Amino acid sequence: MTSELARRRAQAIPRGVGTAHPVFAARAENAEIWDTEGRRFVDFAGGIAVLNVGHRHPKVMAAVEKQLALYTHTAFQVTAYEPYIALAERLNTLAPFPGPAKTILFTTGAEAVENAVKIARAATGRSGIVTFGGAFHGRTLLTMAMTGKVLPYKRKFAPLPNEIYHLPFPVPQQDVTTEDSLRALELLFRADIEPGRVAAIVIEPVQGEGGFHPAPLDLLQALRRICDEQGILLVADEVQTGFARTGRMFGIEHSGVAPDLISIAKSLAGGFPLSGVIGRAAIMDAVEPGGLGGTYGGNPVACAAALAVLDVIAEENLLTRAGEMGTRIKTRLKAIAARNDTVPIAAIRGPGAMIAFDIVQERGAYEPDADATRRVTAAALEGGLILLSCGVHGNAIRILVPLTASDALLDDGMDRLEQALVTARL
Repeated sequence: MTSELARRRAQAIPRGVGTAHPVFAARAENAEIWDTEGRRFVDFAGGIAVLNVGHRHPKVMAAVEKQLALYTHTAFQVTAYEPYIALAERLNTLAPFPGPAKTILFTTGAEAVENAVKIARAATGRSGIVTFGGAFHGRTLLTMAMTGKVLPYKRKFAPLPNEIYHLPFPVPQQDVTTEDSLRALELLFRADIEPGRVAAIVIEPVQGEGGFHPAPLDLLQALRRICDEQGILLVADEVQTGFARTGRMFGIEHSGVAPDLISIAKSLAGGFPLSGVIGRAAIMDAVEPGGLGGTYGGNPVACAAALAVLDVIAEENLLTRAGEMGTRIKTRLKAIAARNDTVPIAAIRGPGAMIAFDIVQERGAYEPDADATRRVTAAALEGGLILLSCGVHGNAIRILVPLTASDALLDDGMDRLEQALVTARL
């Protein structure tokens, strides 16, 4: 079955669509996946941070089934519907900034980020956008330009949109500090674009594809101050960090820094395509009617799923659960790091249950080992664990297990990870 599906995939789908593992899913439940060969896998990928409430959560599925019996699509711009309004109301109450908020819904994370830029440009009358090296904001032409990684996201796609500028992102193991980032911003304002032409600074509270690097508190505080001084909007890209993954509803809440706009997606709707922008009401209203939207944006089935996701986060206390899981994972990783029969690991990090570590060439030093990282993910798959890597050097292992996983299932996955780290050692 697997080989036949692989053959059909190769014939029908362009090679530009990558797939991390040669596995074809047949069914899934909570934090487990079974493939077409009947093999069981513990899911530490969570659909790339989409499944904070797990695969097929009963409450989410019930909400979807109820909505399916009513209507599946009208286009909100043609005939509005209550689930979109109800979800916007819920999200507005959760907004991580003071004062009134408004929300618009889309379908993908890239759409959310791109529309946050549109809103920022409309509200400020400016065009420049500042982002960071290592960032990932999407694969559309604009968000690809905002993304701070060439391979595989930018190669062969030039020319890219202009007036997008990148700063170095602070990463201790890469010897980049907050001071380096702020000096680069000062130089940018002197050499390339004056602050009066910058509409927004866009930052992930924890870089996702870039390696799960948390934004330092002093950097976020400095950016907020600079934005206030220069009339620039601060945009938090919460596509991967949102909805309890970090132990807060939004990752930026750990800092106490209030953004002006946030982009959301991934775990918002528990596996259904949905994204959005939450922003200060006055900023959100800067765009003329008809300037924002999308045919499928805020699909009613996805909205119903999202409302159920927010209920699950509250009822199952997933904010606290994320912290508990993160502590359990980090404790185990520290014990693994002390062993001498695994591939060397370093820099265990991340808030809540958004955890990563690096695979390096030797203990006590930091030289990335992408080859060993590939061996680890392959060994994990062979051992029944779905595991993803990331990072600009391709040597970070990220853990995105659903927050609804039991301790027993989490430990099962960590056992498989530990064995993969042993197996991958040459």
